[in-house]
Amino acid sequence: MSDPRVGLAVTHRRYIPYSHAHYAGDLVDGAYVLGLFGDVATELCVRTDGDEGLFASYSDVQFRAPVRAGDVLEATAVLVRAGTRSRAMEFEARVVCRGRPDRGGSAAEVLAEPIVAVTASGTVVVSVPPAADTPGTP
Repeated sequence: MSDPRVGLAVTHRRYIPYSHAHYAGDLVDGAYVLGLFGDVATELCVRTDGDEGLFASYSDVQFRAPVRAGDVLEATAVLVRAGTRSRAMEFEARVVCRGRPDRGGSAAEVLAEPIVAVTASGTVVVSVPPAADTPGTP
């Protein structure tokens, strides 16, 4: 029997302010995106297990395209496997809007096709709730 939680996805969108640019060309460091992956993983665990979970590891991280200040980034986590306490997830961050300083100080555009900027696989561990037959459990 397959686990009905597998396939559940959570997506967050976030504008990246210029205060987060760390490199020339208004580039944002990769750790920023990994932090977003932690946020979507937390919500996914809350939805599936009623627990925030604890990130255990990344098995793969691929930085595929630059992320810049002024971007609107969409980060998604999808549950791909649920063990007794571990939750395997796939992550993807896509740039859906991009600042266009070449057109003006506050110019920006919605991208016709999102740019896949970062992909990853990771494992989160959740606490196991006490069994219903454990003494002292409601």
